[in-house]
Amino acid sequence: MVGLLWVAYFINYSDRQLVFSIYPALRRDLHFTDTQLGLIASTFLWIYGICIAVSGRIADLVSRERIVIASLVLWSLATFGSGTSGSVAMFLFWRGVMGVTESLYVPAAAGLIAALHPGRTRSRAMSVHSTAQLSGIVAGGWYGGWAADSIGWRGGFFGIAAFGVMYAAVLWILLPSQPPGTASPLQLRSSPTDVFRARCYRAHLLAFFMFCAMLWMLYAWLPNYIYERYHLSMTQSGFTATAFLQVSSGIGVLTGGILADWIVKRIPFGRFCISSAGLLLCAPFGYLTLAVHSLAILKICAVGFGFFAGLFIANNYASIYDVIAERNYGFSAGFLNFVGGFAGATATFLAGLWKQTLGVTSLMAWAAVATAAASLWLFWVAFSSFEKERERFCT
Repeated sequence: MVGLLWVAYFINYSDRQLVFSIYPALRRDLHFTDTQLGLIASTFLWIYGICIAVSGRIADLVSRERIVIASLVLWSLATFGSGTSGSVAMFLFWRGVMGVTESLYVPAAAGLIAALHPGRTRSRAMSVHSTAQLSGIVAGGWYGGWAADSIGWRGGFFGIAAFGVMYAAVLWILLPSQPPGTASPLQLRSSPTDVFRARCYRAHLLAFFMFCAMLWMLYAWLPNYIYERYHLSMTQSGFTATAFLQVSSGIGVLTGGILADWIVKRIPFGRFCISSAGLLLCAPFGYLTLAVHSLAILKICAVGFGFFAGLFIANNYASIYDVIAERNYGFSAGFLNFVGGFAGATATFLAGLWKQTLGVTSLMAWAAVATAAASLWLFWVAFSSFEKERERFCT
């Protein structure tokens, strides 16, 4: 199950990321302004965030396997539509459609994996799945720049859309059905609103909000920042902006999964410990990635941010599932992504709007300080509330 979903998630993030490497081509061909370029990520994330809370609830009520396949087909069609765009408005429209269709995937996929890995393999299973996100970002960052330089950005969209539809056919044949769960009577009586009664979940929402503000400013603006500051090609800028950050994130994700499954045997709220530590340590590196004046040091800072962010990403869902009933896995993941999507959309839009005045680096500085503070609050809440909430909501 994890292996099959890995490829789908890889396509998911490749589709999202390739656009950030073709900003110069969009300026040239469709006459995007900096503010409109910021709206590319913001439109996707705002709509994705609004829809994913509903999608999460659907994933708790409908076959998660079929939702995954339907999402893959629909977002691939939206990607194809992006390649046909002849204006700024039409391009943003298709990015919005992609937000709707991709919102179906994560709650369903995360619920499938968590239900099949309920014990001490959960963080590792979910961290392996998360490496597809990181690999997809690198592949999409490189592929988008290569397509713009070589075959045209429209052809790049068409090619990856076709691959997604073909893989959906593979999933239809191979994706196994999830066996019936063994939820307790308490879990069966749980309602979606129960997730907000858990202080650990609410603290995690705050931490995720701040993390996504930092993360999406880097995802959306780092390729363009490198292109303008260091005068690399779009291919080189897209690769540099993603490879160092995402390879180190992959190492951090796998490390975070292994550490969390090991420490949870000794400290029940160990997954929250790893998450908060990763957040606290990644924050300064996120700021420095945009603040330094050397490409070599930028790469080092991107590696530092990526590794420590990976510790958080590995346990993003695994930690909240420790205080959430299985019946609400989809909704809890969906609402979490709603919060993260709103944060990322707002941050990337403001970065484009204020790029020529305050600057992206100043916004990143404030986000880094707030992220560090949120990480400390997350640790304290988990330390003081975890045992009581686990017993109250999950047993």
